[in-house]
Amino acid sequence: MEGQIGWFRRNHFVPVPEVDSLELNQMIDRWDEEGKARRIRSRPRTIGELFDAERPPLLLAGRPAQPDQRPHQPPLGAGPADRRMVQVVLHTSELVVFDGREVVARHERLGAKGGRQVDLDHYLEALVRKPGALPGATALEQARAAGEFTPVDDARWAAASKLHGDREGARALIDVLLNRQMNHEHIAAGIAAALRVGALTADAVALAAHMGAEADDSTDVPAPDRRHRSEARFHQPR
Repeated sequence: MEGQIGWFRRNHFVPVPEVDSLELNQMIDRWDEEGKARRIRSRPRTIGELFDAERPPLLLAGRPAQPDQRPHQPPLGAGPADRRMVQVVLHTSELVVFDGREVVARHERLGAKGGRQVDLDHYLEALVRKPGALPGATALEQARAAGEFTPVDDARWAAASKLHGDREGARALIDVLLNRQMNHEHIAAGIAAALRVGALTADAVALAAHMGAEADDSTDVPAPDRRHRSEARFHQPR
């Protein structure tokens, strides 16, 4: 198509014709009709005949446009922990990945060529087996830039690493992030509450997060009392 546009420009607009605008439209219509009888190189059919053959598939009137859907198997290292065939649906503004009928991933469609967007949550199962890869992970870098990996997460990571070493400290943080049954706000609040009393295990964070979620649903307990009550449960015997 681009080659034929170039042919049309070179043959009809070099040199640029000097005409009134409406006259130019009429000239273009005439050239277009004349071009239908032309053959491209040694092709057996004319441009007009080829276009008539392709016209039916191009007519979308009365039919909703369907998004691009295709099976896709991500290459090693490019996807979450499991490698399996999934269904990818490409919409105008987002990309949705289905495993059967279940939505397993949803990403904003990127406009830049060669752009890459990854979700830290999708890599946690792989990272828990190789926690040493977490510090340099692209998924972690993007999560930080998006504000999804907060200073509270970094504080718990630093505290766990100081207590258990870098590798096990990273694994302890991943264990907390794997708790997908709760939203990130409650998990972050649970991390903060656990840090204040020095309880660094994933179970302690999960308990604090659940208590915070239950307290948010309650209307008869003032916020300060809820906070002190949550922290009291985590004081460890000296």
